[in-house]
Parts: sequence; structure tokens; C-alpha cells
Amino acid sequence: MTTRGVLYLHSAPRALCPHVEWAAAGVLGVRVSLDWIRQPVAPGTWRAELSWQGEPGAASRLASALRGWHLLRFEVTSEPVAGVEGERYSSTPDLGIFHAVTGVHGDILIPEDRLRAALLRSRTGECDLEAEISRLLGKPWDDELEPFRHAGEGAPVRWLHQVV
Repeated sequence: MTTRGVLYLHSAPRALCPHVEWAAAGVLGVRVSLDWIRQPVAPGTWRAELSWQGEPGAASRLASALRGWHLLRFEVTSEPVAGVEGERYSSTPDLGIFHAVTGVHGDILIPEDRLRAALLRSRTGECDLEAEISRLLGKPWDDELEPFRHAGEGAPVRWLHQVV
């Protein structure tokens, strides 16, 4: 069984670019050579995109391989396949990493226990329910990454296929 996904590297210092390629290659099991272009939103950084195909779980392994580099902004997505939900990971230097399960139409699916916990915290005054649901949907990450996403419109995308 294989899934497809995209690794969006929104901003990386030039010195990290080869390390990102090595990390992605290690996860996907194929050579990765990205077409890096300047990221105008954060001068001195570079951006790239990689469409990939591989085993379910590859998105989580990619996110884990990249999460340790504090200066990196990235997103990893994977499509759902039979019996396996899709995933989305977003990471920024200020917010850290966000993970969400996605359905067949790309919607974020919030597990029942997380919603119940948010309700309980709001009832006890620990949080504002609207702000907590917004966080569960990844809005703070979307807000921070949105300028970087627009800066990448029209950027080259490279497809990699893993032999399974």
C-alpha cells in the first residue's frame, strides 16, 4: 500500500538545505535533490517543494527527521489510503510542530477526546473554547505560514516515487 504527499519547505537557511535533502532521502529511500529558490518573505532563506510517494507513515517520519532544526519552516502532508487516515504536519520556529489527522477531502479531523478535553478546560476557565478549537485546527500555524505559502506560488515541484 502506498500514499502520496507533499513536503513544503517554506524557509531554510542555505546551510541547512543539503541536510534537509539528506534527511528526506533517508526517510524516502531515494536520492533527493531539490530545486531551491529564494524565499522573499524571509531574506537569506530558501524554499522548495517535494511531492513524494511512499508507505503510510512516511509523513510522520519526514516531520520527525526535520523537527529538530529550529530555523526550518515546513509542512508535510499525506493523503489517506484504505484503512489509514491522512496526515498534516506544520512546523515553525516559534510554535514548534503541529499534527492533525485529515480525512478524504483534506479536512482536519479532531478526535473526540481532544474536543472533550477542550470543553472541560473551557468550563473550568483554563482556556477560551473558541481559541482552543482554533489551536486544535492549527490556525496559529496557518497564520504564521500563510505568507510563506503565497511566496511559493509558481515554484517548481519535483515528484519522487518510492519503489515499494
